Amino acid sequence: MDAIESLQNALPTYVNVFIAVFRYAAPILALLILCRAAGPLLRFRREPEIWAWLCMPEGKKVAITHWENVIGRDKNSDVVIDLATVSRSHAVLTRYDDGSWSISDVDNSGGVQVNGKKVSVRALKKSDVITIGGLDMTLEPISRQQEKHLAKLRTKASSYPASFANLLLLSIFQVLSCIGFIMTGAKENAQSYLMGYGIILISQWALFLFYIFIRRPAFEVETIAFFLCSMGMAAICAAAPEDAIKQSISMALGIGIFLAVGWALRDLERAKKIRYLAAVGGIGLLLATLAFGKTIDGAKNWIIIGGMSIQPSELSKLCFVFVGASTLDLIMTKRNLFLFIGYSLMVCGCLALMSDFGAALIFFCAFLVIAYMRSGSVGTVTLAITSLVFAGIVILKFAPHALHRFANWRHIWEDPTDGGYQQTQALMRMASGGLVGLGLNQGWRGYPILPAPTSDAIIATIGEEWGLVMVVLLVLSIVALALFSVRCSRMGRSSFYTIGSCTASTILVVQVILNALGTVDVVPYTGVTFPFLSNGGSSMLCVWGLLAFIKAADTRQNASFAVRLLRKRGGEPDE
Repeated sequence: MDAIESLQNALPTYVNVFIAVFRYAAPILALLILCRAAGPLLRFRREPEIWAWLCMPEGKKVAITHWENVIGRDKNSDVVIDLATVSRSHAVLTRYDDGSWSISDVDNSGGVQVNGKKVSVRALKKSDVITIGGLDMTLEPISRQQEKHLAKLRTKASSYPASFANLLLLSIFQVLSCIGFIMTGAKENAQSYLMGYGIILISQWALFLFYIFIRRPAFEVETIAFFLCSMGMAAICAAAPEDAIKQSISMALGIGIFLAVGWALRDLERAKKIRYLAAVGGIGLLLATLAFGKTIDGAKNWIIIGGMSIQPSELSKLCFVFVGASTLDLIMTKRNLFLFIGYSLMVCGCLALMSDFGAALIFFCAFLVIAYMRSGSVGTVTLAITSLVFAGIVILKFAPHALHRFANWRHIWEDPTDGGYQQTQALMRMASGGLVGLGLNQGWRGYPILPAPTSDAIIATIGEEWGLVMVVLLVLSIVALALFSVRCSRMGRSSFYTIGSCTASTILVVQVILNALGTVDVVPYTGVTFPFLSNGGSSMLCVWGLLAFIKAADTRQNASFAVRLLRKRGGEPDE
């Protein structure tokens, strides 16, 4: 601590120079970090991967380009069979991690036969004859040699040196930020600054070393997440340094959930079983909140345990994504479709009773994405009607505080000392920061006070000290993750990964829209947190769990720990 005190005692000499230089260098360094991390995510090629051939009569072969393929008469099917005896969505052809295949009957009116026997689900062998609507066909999987060749053609993940360089740049950014806070902050907060940034530094390098151990060089998604966490720590160090250690510990726990969810997604059969546990857990968390929750700011969405506050609705988001994601053979089943609708209505009812408007809107948007991606010819109308019911219940159950916020929307300057106080203060602080900000710890700390400077209004704190450029980069970080999910969905191996990734990124984007645009009065203010950025343990655990779904959808070579490496067969080396 003597070295820290010596550094702080030298403030009159160095602090002004440091603030002047770093306030311009910080956005440049942040832009470099974001470009290097997001670039590979947005530029990777999306070549179709051929995993097998479906051999039709007269020698015709149809390429199978996914691990899950719908066979039917519908023009949007993966394998289109234009026969009156074939249903619109007739069967699902599925590949597994070990290279085996199965076929599932999803329309009992026509049926699926294998070697002349009607089946509901059947593992396939190369010589098996599949009969659909009276048409015979056989499956010809690619050989081991072809699979190895396909792996070589697949877009490679970033190299270890590139990931190391990205992480090194981020570490330099974090160290300079920490030094800046030590130089400009109170002496009694120096330990909080060191511990807050120190835990982030240790966590990110430990995770990178773990990736090296499991031979996964891609670290772009994680770099973006750690960058956001670092900027959140900057806001906390400026406005609430006493929370720095708690927030960094929450981040470390979130990484544990990230790895646990990734492990669960590594095996689809295991993931499908966990879906049912997630369904029970998600509803259980909301019911526990209704029974034991405490009302804060008009919403009953907190549980207080021994002085520690937990927001169960945040963790329920993770459960909801698990439940909503599904494999094609289950999506085509009416029973599974109606079960998901019922589950969504239960979640809606709980949130309505809790008067948690912000969370309800996020769940509703997530539901719409899942409904769009899961709806086939059977359930399109039903899902649309359910969406209207979902929205209607939320509107009818608006809490008084939510209605008050809607009343103030676009009228905050008419009542800047009461209804529009938080947003007017946020806008004035962001305006004072300009493009590059006032500098570390140079924001206004006296009266009038900015409410929720590290959670609901965190972009105002960052905008004041780091500038508008940094705020835009933070928003673009989440946008990059969302665009990556969309790009991956085109080549997704399983609908489980595709739906999970797109839903997770939708939740992140909607939270950014509600938080950032709500703070500047473009949309009604809902009090929703900014992913990875806002202060809050429950939110941090949730967003790292959601990140695992985005990571699992990455099909680049050796990129995702949720995708197994090629195994040795017959003495051949792994790829």
